[in-house]
Amino acid sequence: MKRFAAAVLTALIVVSPAWGADQKFVKPSPKDKCPVCGMFAAKYSDFVTQVIFKDGSYAVFDGAKDMFKYYFNLKKYAPAKRAEDIDAIYVTDYYSLEPIDGLMAWYVVGSDIFGPMGKELVPFAKESDARGFMKDHKGKSLLRFKDVHVELIRELD
Repeated sequence: MKRFAAAVLTALIVVSPAWGADQKFVKPSPKDKCPVCGMFAAKYSDFVTQVIFKDGSYAVFDGAKDMFKYYFNLKKYAPAKRAEDIDAIYVTDYYSLEPIDGLMAWYVVGSDIFGPMGKELVPFAKESDARGFMKDHKGKSLLRFKDVHVELIRELD
């Protein structure tokens, strides 16, 4: 499973420059639920993340942790979708509260800041912001999208 996830991530990173070219962030409606935990994602706009598919459909999440759970297990959460169907991934920058490209984001893990589902990966557009946050909030590691793995997500639960 670990090798499969790594192979899928590698393939997706190779095609990632095309991601997000056409699909823009969709503001979650009050009825949009996280497909992983069932919480209403719009209530947590400071942490909202989103996967947008090439067909225009999308899934919203109340935090990056649940988005990664979904991403790593599309077969469970969206059986009709494949990783190749993803057009864009957005996360919310912790400081600006603006949607940013999830593939290009910097993720701080192990900080003293919790999201709606507890321990969370805290995303940033700028490495300097992420490093400052790590120092201020006792972050343990700084990762890029491609460095996040299934085991790390399990450890956050």
